[in-house]
Amino acid sequence: MHSKNSLLTKVPSLGLPALLLATLAFFAILMPGRFLSASTFESMAFQMPELGLLTLAMFLPFVSAGFNLAIIVTANLCSLLMAWMWVTFIPVDAGIALQLVWLVVALASGFVVATVIGTGIGAMVAYAGVHPTLTTLGVMTLIKGIGIAVTGGRPIRGMPPVIQYIGNGTVLGVPMPLIVFLLAAAFTALLLGKTQLGKNVYMAGSNINATYYSGVDTHKVLIAIYIYSSLMCVVAGLVMTARFNSANMGYGDSYLLLTVLAIIMGGADPNGGFGKVWGAVLALLVLQVISTGLNLYGVSPHISLAMWGIVLIFTLAIKYCNRRWYMPWAQRRQAINT
Repeated sequence: MHSKNSLLTKVPSLGLPALLLATLAFFAILMPGRFLSASTFESMAFQMPELGLLTLAMFLPFVSAGFNLAIIVTANLCSLLMAWMWVTFIPVDAGIALQLVWLVVALASGFVVATVIGTGIGAMVAYAGVHPTLTTLGVMTLIKGIGIAVTGGRPIRGMPPVIQYIGNGTVLGVPMPLIVFLLAAAFTALLLGKTQLGKNVYMAGSNINATYYSGVDTHKVLIAIYIYSSLMCVVAGLVMTARFNSANMGYGDSYLLLTVLAIIMGGADPNGGFGKVWGAVLALLVLQVISTGLNLYGVSPHISLAMWGIVLIFTLAIKYCNRRWYMPWAQRRQAINT
């Protein structure tokens, strides 16, 4: 017999494949011979990983009933650090081996900075008891101010070929950013589904006090959650820098709403404790199809952005209806059947 919470998350998740097929069919009919093309799907495969990686950065905090408003600025700050190292220490005529060495060194440096940021956020939430939204809002403001002060708001341009390949190259016809995203999604899914930390994340999201009294060190769990979130931001920053051939504190500002939208559409409970990575991935596909279709049809980006807000409100309304009407009905049916 399904639990109450599994019933709550089951319906929206089951509807995503149908929604994906419906959106594909809608735009195929609206733009015959134009939307369903190899170039369109290739474009989506290059664009989606940026948002996808940031969604993974938001996923663990969200499942733990928290929030990380600092994912965008963390990605941008780390990408600025990595970009500065690449343009400063890699000669123009450097070989592949030297470029790869500096790729690893810069990534390691980004991971160090991200770990410091994640530890700070986690410690504030776990030990000081500050709400995650307020904590990450303060960190977001601090990091953005530091990044703009250091760079003067100017981008760092001119990445070496190896870095550009990560954002624009392909392997057997598959875009490199998509490969990076799928590997990160698979790792996150395994972390949540197959490790003790993953189980603790879900338990903390369901009831952090009960989790604490069951013997779990919830302070360490919360710190680990925000460290992982920040580390995923580094990967997102790498892909964005490679795609745009530059780094800037202003990149990706509009992605914050979309990460939350994708997670909720994917079946996660806004109150924490439930959610699957692959549900969020499927929701990202739906959002990318809608975004690409509207763009091809010539709809203003501002109207597209407004639509995300409408979709988020609609999704939350569906969840409310599930909780208010579907849940009692399903429980009555289960009681009759048993």
